[in-house]
Amino acid sequence: MSTLERLRTTLAALKLAAIDARLETLLESAAKQEPAYADFLLETVSTEADARRQRYLKTRLQLAHLPYVKTFEQFDFAFQPSIDERQVRELRTLRFVHDASNVILLGPPGVGKTHLAVALAETAIQSVQAAYFMTAHDLVTDLGQAYREGRLDRRLRIYLAPKVLIIDEMGYLPLDELGATIFFQLVSARYERGSIILTSNKSYGEWGTIFGDPIIATAILDRLLHHSTTVNIRGESYRLKERRKAGLIPLPEQQPDETRASAPSGRGRRNV
Repeated sequence: MSTLERLRTTLAALKLAAIDARLETLLESAAKQEPAYADFLLETVSTEADARRQRYLKTRLQLAHLPYVKTFEQFDFAFQPSIDERQVRELRTLRFVHDASNVILLGPPGVGKTHLAVALAETAIQSVQAAYFMTAHDLVTDLGQAYREGRLDRRLRIYLAPKVLIIDEMGYLPLDELGATIFFQLVSARYERGSIILTSNKSYGEWGTIFGDPIIATAILDRLLHHSTTVNIRGESYRLKERRKAGLIPLPEQQPDETRASAPSGRGRRNV
């Protein structure tokens, strides 16, 4: 058996598939450039480390159940001038994750709330922080089913484990009494332990109608907003913009602000 064959056998035994795949290229490059032994070794092991990181990130993205992968670079801030890019840059540092703080994105449908939520989740995953995405309706339906089957505590752990939990479309459908109670239990369990990124088309003053009870809505908001950043997005839907560019709908005479949200005062809260 030749030295190269023995080397490939050893790489296979050690499960160093990325090095094995690039072995001939690495050897040819070393023969031409004659790098120091340490430099050659570093390049070789970096090949495997980079490949493993990419596999890890791919797996984490799949486990996060994101509806799609969107980044901040793909977001059209010029189309939504109500957003303060400096505050978004602050969120991208993920300090809110380390502080177990929350991010609440408010605005009418189609203005980019879910895009920003997914971009924050993607940033967290790139920084080796686990994230998990669910719509509010699917989340409450899942936990409600678990409650009826007597396994709520075990199922709740799925939503308590990730550092970042993304809850999308809060308020599109009202919750029944059980749903409101379970959602309160989830928010309370994550309070100061893990971050929630939540999107909603309802201002805080309308949350009583979401939960069917202004008292439980106040209790939920109290925990969500204690340490939080609220991002109010006022503008036109991206989908309407594209339809208007295609000439499918007429230009508007004037677009009024559709969402005005005001948060109760509280320690540790920032507003964008």
